[in-house]
Amino acid sequence: MSEPSTTPGEGFHPHLHETAGSPAAPLRNRLHHIRAGSLDGDTAQTGGMRRFAAVSGKTVGSEKLWMGQTHVAPATSSSDHHHGESETAIYVVSGHPEFVFLDGSGGEPDEIRLRTGPGDYIFVPPFVPHREENPDPSEEAVVVIARSTQEAIVVNLPGLYALPAEEG
Repeated sequence: MSEPSTTPGEGFHPHLHETAGSPAAPLRNRLHHIRAGSLDGDTAQTGGMRRFAAVSGKTVGSEKLWMGQTHVAPATSSSDHHHGESETAIYVVSGHPEFVFLDGSGGEPDEIRLRTGPGDYIFVPPFVPHREENPDPSEEAVVVIARSTQEAIVVNLPGLYALPAEEG
């Protein structure tokens, strides 16, 4: 027999709720259940995209991790941007988003376009300028993003530029 679904914010401990004389358990002493319909849209945004936080300092008290969804409308692209000191991991849920950056390891910078599909992953190192595009004229692209910083850092840029090659 399965347990009934938890209520948003109750984590997996339905008995840990406020009662008279008994405060709720601290955010860091319990698991949290974030329902798909209760994602927080009050996040850093980039033109052409909608970001929704699931796990953040604001939603669950996380200190080192941010995780959420990004929706890229059909036939659109984000602004050029980077995510500051955050390492960013992206999982493609639906659609065929493309991730664009400039590779400066050769002479002239080359535009690199990573074409993805559902089930693919992308890793974006800290400070790497890039943009997401959704070339499909009718299908929204949806990705899940995890970042190594508590909140979503988005630094919008006037254009892409290649990072200098690292000395090895």
